Amino acid sequence: MTRHRWFGLTFAAASLAASPASAAEEGGGDISTTVVVVCWLIAAVGAFAALIQARQFYKTMIAASPGTDRMVEIAGYVSSGANAYLQQQYRVVAVFFLVVALLLAYAAFGLKVQSEFVPFAFLSGGLFSGLAGWFGMKTATAASNRTAAAAQESLNQGLQIAFRSGAVMGLTVVGLGLMDIALWFAFLYWAWPFLSDDVLTPVEITVTMLCFGMGASAQALFARVGGGIFTKAADVGADLVGKVEQGIPEDDPRNPATIADNVGDNVGDVAGMGADLYESYAGSILATAALGAAAFASPTLVPEGMSSVQAQMGALLLPMVISGLGIGLSILGIYTVKTDEDASQKSLLHALAKGINLSTVLVIIAAVIASSLLMPTTEATRWWLGLPGVAFSVVCGAVAGLLIGKWTEYATSDEFAPTKRLADQAVTGPATIIIGGVADGMMSVWAPVVVVCLATLLSFGFASGWHFNDVAYFSVGLYGVGIAAVGMLSTLGITLATDAYGPIADNAGGNAEMSNLPEIVRERTDALDSLGNTTAATGKGFAIGSAALTALALFAAYIEGVRVGFESWTEDFATQTFNAADDDGAAGWYKLNDQFLVRLNDDKSTESYLIMPEQLQAGVGAEDESLNAWRDLDHESPLGDTVGAEASEASVASLLDDSGERLLWRPTGTPLLPLAEATLPQFSTYYDATLMNPKVLVGIFTGAMATFVFCAMTMNAVGRAAQGMVEEVRRQFREKPGIMDGTEQPDYEAPVAISTQAAQREMIGPSLLGLLLPLVVGMLLGVTGVLGLLMGTLTTGFCLAVFMANSGGSWDNAKKYIEAGAHGGKGTDAHKAAVVGDTVGDPFKDTSGPSLNILIKLMSMVSLVAAGLIVRYSLTSLGWF
Repeated sequence: MTRHRWFGLTFAAASLAASPASAAEEGGGDISTTVVVVCWLIAAVGAFAALIQARQFYKTMIAASPGTDRMVEIAGYVSSGANAYLQQQYRVVAVFFLVVALLLAYAAFGLKVQSEFVPFAFLSGGLFSGLAGWFGMKTATAASNRTAAAAQESLNQGLQIAFRSGAVMGLTVVGLGLMDIALWFAFLYWAWPFLSDDVLTPVEITVTMLCFGMGASAQALFARVGGGIFTKAADVGADLVGKVEQGIPEDDPRNPATIADNVGDNVGDVAGMGADLYESYAGSILATAALGAAAFASPTLVPEGMSSVQAQMGALLLPMVISGLGIGLSILGIYTVKTDEDASQKSLLHALAKGINLSTVLVIIAAVIASSLLMPTTEATRWWLGLPGVAFSVVCGAVAGLLIGKWTEYATSDEFAPTKRLADQAVTGPATIIIGGVADGMMSVWAPVVVVCLATLLSFGFASGWHFNDVAYFSVGLYGVGIAAVGMLSTLGITLATDAYGPIADNAGGNAEMSNLPEIVRERTDALDSLGNTTAATGKGFAIGSAALTALALFAAYIEGVRVGFESWTEDFATQTFNAADDDGAAGWYKLNDQFLVRLNDDKSTESYLIMPEQLQAGVGAEDESLNAWRDLDHESPLGDTVGAEASEASVASLLDDSGERLLWRPTGTPLLPLAEATLPQFSTYYDATLMNPKVLVGIFTGAMATFVFCAMTMNAVGRAAQGMVEEVRRQFREKPGIMDGTEQPDYEAPVAISTQAAQREMIGPSLLGLLLPLVVGMLLGVTGVLGLLMGTLTTGFCLAVFMANSGGSWDNAKKYIEAGAHGGKGTDAHKAAVVGDTVGDPFKDTSGPSLNILIKLMSMVSLVAAGLIVRYSLTSLGWF
């Protein structure tokens, strides 16, 4: 009985006893069942605890006073509108997911270019992501009136309801994300080998699990783009007609678009952000696990006395353990958030920062301990006090997240100079405040870029033992970058709570305004709302920063997808060849393309080898004729039983002519590179992924272009949807003059319907861009072009996303600063100019900017899932270029 089947029985019986297997069975030593099961339980229990605590916070919120009948009525309008929108969106997305799942099934079962589990992983990723957004939205819509009612008692009670309701979103995201990962790991590692006798390697397990990230990314893009278009169309209509033209407050019940505006806050900033960070969270864990499994496949990094499989499993499980521990410590941090009555925004920020900082410090300590226990290290990869360097990579990620959040707070909060200066520019009109906001957003890019670059270099250096130029340590250095992203997102349970808290506080202010509550209530909700604008901007900065590190890990994990693509090609070719020939007639060497050779053995096992570019170049010159003959030979052609001087050593490859005589050309005397041993730098060399390769440059330009086209599409979508909203609100004021004096009721449903229809229609184009572009580039330019595409999208998209999010946040808070009394307060020309600036900033910060980080990761995920197809069937692979 193999180790994996024993694990299946052990797991089914819930036993923690060790189960050694012989080296003959596994080819590399023992793994303790106790270690694997305990690590898995830490992740699973952490996920379960998050969901239990989220439910507890939800029940506590529901038990709070809902307020007056009028408050309940207004909240009901918002809740029904949000439900109607999400139901419509999920119907559209369900059709898309069904079509893509069928295509993935054909690729897996028909073309044999990827794992058969991919279609199911894709669907599960989308399902869990959608559930996270749905639960968060349901909580947020129920919390707004209860927050306003609590604010009647005190500022702290209002903060508690809003923040812990936001924590439902944060804890649901991390709980469902880690639960999905834990379930897939249990199925692939224990259940599937027991049921089928098909033992999957750690690399196969992690690359298969990564594919559910594509479903999460696709769902996140639909949620973020669709929700962003909805909310900003409503917001623009409410502001331009209500505030500027009619001179009524933002949340005045006489404004027909005010309910749609409140609905948009929930479907965009809660459901959209939840789906966004769900895929970042899951993607960082899975990409890091894949890099760990790949890194320790090389014997160079495996400590003495440990098998390669042991090392792989330790690196694979570490990000899951850190995430599981991070959930518990995030819950602890949530309970520390409280404030005094009449607190300033700075005091409120301090109250939230206290919880986040406590969770972060505790996660760092826990990660250091977990790394020491699980991470396989050699003398070269240990650092201070003998601790593994990876532990300090986690610290780099956690600190980077804090720094990006602090910088975003400085760049967007009206407690600090940049936003106050921007408010000053409103005195001279809309043009100057728009110019200032654009400039401030551009200037704000430098700090997050520096932080991410330093985090990348330091985390790589710590993990690799500062062997930046040593190929042997390159993979573990990239693992360090991935674990830094895990460290940054390990406290997502509380950091996302600070983001989801924002729209809840905003809606609470609107509910108080429309319910005519006492002025003191509105003052308290305004304080919470102003804080919410800053925390929302901080959350977006955090999401963008985490996207950069996650995308770097996914970028490296893509190469593992390429390796699996080659393996799938080999397995499919071997199956077809053996089935088409007698057992004795199939063995031998085969050329699958100019740089890929496969040996089929008599026992039906296979060996795959890469021919590196320098080996090909060795044939140029006197042997050009033979080299051309090699290239002209059809793909998947048999070469005979022997290739080279000694077939057993696979030392050289040469082409046989019709008479069986060897031609003169041979790649070189250098041994061929076994596919299983190829490192990430060697794959880069294999594909000539350098800036001098025009396919790389074309890919980089295409990726950079895609980010601007994507932003243009989403901005135009908001503009078109807002135009319809403005016309509808003007129509109602024109045709129902009694709205202004309260004798007629506005039609709240029509603006909601307009935003819903526009969002469903307009979200298709930008989403298809992210889904199809990697496939088009890959099929035309191959793996090399995709590598350039991902790099261009990552670098340009990151900078553009920071710029847009910070500009929008600064414009919003500059308006709030003026409304609080600066430069004459509401109704002044400065206020009207600030409203225009805020209107421009709305799609910046809530549609295009935050959607970019999803675009970055979605392109990486699509590329990874399609790697097998591109390796085998791209025009480059078929010899066109």
